[in-house]
Amino acid sequence: MTAIATLGSHCALQVLKGAKDEGLRTLLVCEKKREKLYKRFPFIDELVLVDSFVEVLDPRCQRTLEENDAVIIPHGTLIAQMSSEQIESIKNPIFGNKWILRWESDREKKEELMREASLPMPQKVSSPSEIDKLVIVKRQGAAGGKGYFMAASEEDYHKKRNDLISQGIISADEPLYIQAYAAGVLAYLQYFYSPIKEELEFFGVDQRHESDIEGLARIPSEQQMKNNKVPSFNVIGNSPLVLRESLLDEVYTMGEKFVEAAKRRVAPGMNGPFCIEGVYDENAKFTSFEFSARIVAGTNIYMDGSPYYSLLYNEQMSMGKRIAREIKNAKDLNHLDKITT
Repeated sequence: MTAIATLGSHCALQVLKGAKDEGLRTLLVCEKKREKLYKRFPFIDELVLVDSFVEVLDPRCQRTLEENDAVIIPHGTLIAQMSSEQIESIKNPIFGNKWILRWESDREKKEELMREASLPMPQKVSSPSEIDKLVIVKRQGAAGGKGYFMAASEEDYHKKRNDLISQGIISADEPLYIQAYAAGVLAYLQYFYSPIKEELEFFGVDQRHESDIEGLARIPSEQQMKNNKVPSFNVIGNSPLVLRESLLDEVYTMGEKFVEAAKRRVAPGMNGPFCIEGVYDENAKFTSFEFSARIVAGTNIYMDGSPYYSLLYNEQMSMGKRIAREIKNAKDLNHLDKITT
């Protein structure tokens, strides 16, 4: 029997609960410090205990996954904990396209793919000396917002960067990406593309709550100026959002353009779950500043199904369950090679 495996973090509970609901065996690669947490959940059949997630590369761990005919479901922790080279070296089948995860981790390649998809994007700022308006400065990879900061001038940039270096949050030689700040209503658009059905599904929308930048909005502006700490964009949690129905046509169009661009630039394309992340301005115009080429943690808020999936499925359907359903269908049709790399 095919098993579903993932790392014990991010959205592991949703992924494995969905797999168990579909009748599949479940394996969790779990750091020993979190063993007590994950033992609470009866839908996890086996814990593969490790000291570090990088041990998923070890022959012992890969052999256990192989013996269970396991498909690995990648999520943000995999990208945060491993280099692209390490991810691509994994011999066990990975759901989706492991090659596109390199494009997610590299800001320049990420921008290249978004432009290929004609997504509306904020202006890139090539150098701190070119900062002439509010920008957001981002790290490479899936850092969850930790170490991001806003700057309004070159002097502001260097001061905040140096503060974060002195705190040990970023390193002195770490390359940073500067992007014009796009203001508006945050909207993280969640999709699923099935290469078997050749169909794009819109799953849902979430907003992310970041500390401690959100808390600053509750502090009077004159008091904010007295706070010398560089505000953090570290993601703490997520909440649901439902869009105006008139916006949905553009949502589907953006998703379809992204899928087609991925097919052209990084074979076999954007298979499985992904997310286009951005903001809506006062004219309901969407600007996209990121994409995630795998399941995002915001789907955790829809473990019993999302408003948009209730229009497509007459049952409760989480993203974890949708992934498991796709793997089952591919296995039955002898098309597992179409959905894994």
